[in-house]
Amino acid sequence: MFDWEGYGFLHLVAGCVRDEPDRIYASEFTADGLITHRLADIMARADRIAAGLAARGIRKGDRVACMMDTHSDYLCAVLAIARLGAIWVPVGTRLLPANLDYIFAEAGVQLALAETGLADVVAKAGHPGVPVVLRDGDLAASLGADAAPPKVDVDPSDILMISFTSGTTGRPKSVPVTHAMMRFAAEAAARSSQSEAGDVLYVWEPFHHIGGAQLIMLPLIRDVTLALTPRLTVSGFWDQVRACGATRIHHLGGILQMLLKQPASPRDKDHKVTVAWGGGCTADVWTAFSDRFGVRIVEGYGMTEASSLTTVNTEGLPGYIGRALPWFDVKILAEDGSECPPGTRGEIVVEPIGTGRAALFTGYLNSEAATRDALRGGRLHTGDQGEMDAEGRFKFHGRLKDTIRVRGENVSAWEVEHVVEQHDAVAACAVIPVKAEVGEADIKLFIQLAPETEVTAADIFTWARTRLAPHQLPRHIAFTQEFERTPSQRIMKHLLDASPSGDWTRP
Repeated sequence: MFDWEGYGFLHLVAGCVRDEPDRIYASEFTADGLITHRLADIMARADRIAAGLAARGIRKGDRVACMMDTHSDYLCAVLAIARLGAIWVPVGTRLLPANLDYIFAEAGVQLALAETGLADVVAKAGHPGVPVVLRDGDLAASLGADAAPPKVDVDPSDILMISFTSGTTGRPKSVPVTHAMMRFAAEAAARSSQSEAGDVLYVWEPFHHIGGAQLIMLPLIRDVTLALTPRLTVSGFWDQVRACGATRIHHLGGILQMLLKQPASPRDKDHKVTVAWGGGCTADVWTAFSDRFGVRIVEGYGMTEASSLTTVNTEGLPGYIGRALPWFDVKILAEDGSECPPGTRGEIVVEPIGTGRAALFTGYLNSEAATRDALRGGRLHTGDQGEMDAEGRFKFHGRLKDTIRVRGENVSAWEVEHVVEQHDAVAACAVIPVKAEVGEADIKLFIQLAPETEVTAADIFTWARTRLAPHQLPRHIAFTQEFERTPSQRIMKHLLDASPSGDWTRP
């Protein structure tokens, strides 16, 4: 057992403020340049925001939606909500009124905090009874209260956040995340990023995704600084990394592939980053990124339902997602529930060990059916496909449901996509099933071209046929200017045109 297992993080605040008030908690890019925030200042602002929320009637258990960019005000708002024992409902800034309508209703939102520029979107969400506080440069001032916040007893098992899953293939599910789970997530992030005293973590990922949320508490448990950027800009990624002195970067979705597709520069290794940590890095991307940018990759795997990270690869083996973290036992199970032998693919199933049970969620909000499907016998059935080698190291092979049945053969969309992405002209791609004239389904491939490249669909197909099996080859190919993505940069496949046609169809 670790001395922090089953605990949250709020009890650490007073000691940190007392012992290290001048330590830099976060820096952030603003219109006035890069500015820094001391630990004591962050906590003082969080107290003011907590007082303002309390003055607006927010009590323990109330749900507060946050629809804001990644900046220090958001960070302080989360700490304030946590202090009150209220529940944070993260909301993406790119969502439409219909999306908000679902989230507000599903989570039972009682107050919303939003950027001023999003006032119209929030107003059209269909919940006129929910009061909205618009952030006009200073959230504490917008809330308008300076009194001391009330003292609230908060238990580690209390819900801190209702996180909505990415929803890449359908309507997102809502995951209640406790204070204890967020502590596990922060500890896992510290291990995965291999954070050491003085490290600076560049935070490009929005706080409304678990990948960003887990970092908010990291400076409370490690002597590190967060460097916040309000928006991800691939072309300006390395300039900001240099400007803030980042030593760690997070990878998720297609971010590494996007960076690799940028034009080569003499400054590619001119930075202080030594570790890129996260998930979604295949063996080929691993090698290419490490060689070009001089960065060590630490690959992992996990889900919000199990406190963000489940396995971490600290052994430097490309293509692996590593070994289970100490508070989890991970197995690969066949459809009949039996354990798969090494080297055999099956479902990744996660079981907590001892007090690590606090790291596993207890069920989705308002969805007994989804909960029954995911939680069976005290274990999380992830719906992901993987395998384990004889040494206990794991590999990831995509979503079990993201497979396409082509003339009797099961095709992993993930495997096809990661082959096609190796083409120099392909910035990003996605594969979906479409209706077939013969057999169960055909493969439709969508391609976003890299900047300043020209290639035909026929060229792509000719290139792919020497790298993919016959049943893995696409029947249809379509080009797109840009993919709609989740906050974690995953492509939203359910928005793609599923008609059996495209810019090119295989003769």
